[in-house]
Amino acid sequence: MDDALKIFLSSVKHVDPERLVTSSLKLNRSGSSANARPTLEVWSTLSSSETKELPASTDKGDANPNSSFSETSSSRSHCVASYDLSRYRRVVVVGAGKATVAMARAAEAVLANFIDDGLIITKYDHYDAKHPLSKVKVIEAAHPVTDEKGVNGTKQMLRLLEDAEEDTLVLCLISGGGSALLCAPPTPLTLADIRALNQTLLECGATIHDINAIRKQVDRIKGGGLARAAYPATVLSLILSDVVGDPLDIIASGPTVQDSGSPSECLVIMEKFHIADKVPESILQWLKQRVESHDGQTSPSPSPRPNDADVFARVRNVVVGSNVVAVNQAQHTAKQLGYHTMVLTTRLEGEAKEVAKVLVSIAKEIHSHNRPLPKPACLIAGGETTVTIQGKGKGGRNQELALAALSLLKGSGSEVCVLSGGTDGSDGPTDATGAVVDGSMLKEAEDKHLNVTAYLQNNDAYHFFQKLGRGLIITGSTGTNVMDVIVVIVK
Repeated sequence: MDDALKIFLSSVKHVDPERLVTSSLKLNRSGSSANARPTLEVWSTLSSSETKELPASTDKGDANPNSSFSETSSSRSHCVASYDLSRYRRVVVVGAGKATVAMARAAEAVLANFIDDGLIITKYDHYDAKHPLSKVKVIEAAHPVTDEKGVNGTKQMLRLLEDAEEDTLVLCLISGGGSALLCAPPTPLTLADIRALNQTLLECGATIHDINAIRKQVDRIKGGGLARAAYPATVLSLILSDVVGDPLDIIASGPTVQDSGSPSECLVIMEKFHIADKVPESILQWLKQRVESHDGQTSPSPSPRPNDADVFARVRNVVVGSNVVAVNQAQHTAKQLGYHTMVLTTRLEGEAKEVAKVLVSIAKEIHSHNRPLPKPACLIAGGETTVTIQGKGKGGRNQELALAALSLLKGSGSEVCVLSGGTDGSDGPTDATGAVVDGSMLKEAEDKHLNVTAYLQNNDAYHFFQKLGRGLIITGSTGTNVMDVIVVIVK
């Protein structure tokens, strides 16, 4: 169990937002005189195959006709873009998300005196005012349901962006939670409408893809709205992904990514989840009017809206951290500890209990027949499972997965260990990150009259482990979020 915890914690440490941004942004002063402005280089550890998955507008071509650009096909860290800062009169930092303060701190450390202004929005209690940022203003707001501070902060951000000109470089910092923290309802929609819509979406079982598809159609800053507000400035967006597969248009509802969705798609989603009669009537009417008018704009504008082709030709989106990065580090650490390793997937989804069955079945195959890996073996997976709530207990998807795995480990003793943890340090409405189990815990549970099946049926994994006296992983907030990492060890 100690090795599983070491492997997990190493993966979390490796996706620290400040570290990721610091390693992604570099100032190159070679060839510049002492007083000249340097070149800002953007580096990525994405492999060439992963880079190809990015939309065309963020994968090829100069991010700005006046900036230099370079790209290589190396699977190691490589430069994906560069910006000659002498061509920009102003550098502005904006962003939103639970990890954005750490990202902004790194940006300030790299860009030092080159930042002229900035504003970011983060979740309450995610900013330590005792260690303030020097150039970037921080506004705290509610998550996961937007509040007035989020709306006011977004208004300030849009005003800042609307002052941007062609010789402005906008550095946008996006992480998980940005979709709720950025909120700009178009007239005549109100904050109350958006809050009611979000609450309904969060409770109906919709996926993050479905939720954000609707959010983008009822907001001026989502679905590329931030990039449109900043036009004709150049926009460089650094993204910490908390969504399976790293779809750029879904992470934080894609404020710098052109939206391919439509109002009619939103109506289909509402019918699918039977919520058309639960969302505010104003939202429904807004979507229906846009369907009838075939109007892609989210608000009337006194001036002509810029052509999207022109807007997004000046935008580059770069994923600086993701579940892939965390899982790769977990595998590296496992190898250092002497395990034969296999990464099963970084796109894990499904009911936590069912996922546990699959993982334990593979572990038992290794234990009995040394396949698909010989012992000692370490299987690693990343992604985000779900839990269908049927009981009234307390827990989270990672604790539930671990408890479900424990129920299947009879006879394995301490030779099979399963850990499931959230990289953000939070699993459901608890103070735990997740849980780690091995077969020896079944005897302990029996001795303490703890019925594993009963606790599973009541979705009460947290109290099971609490009463058992071990198994819970508690790290506190990690400041990052790239979904979950699962570690299975067979000795």
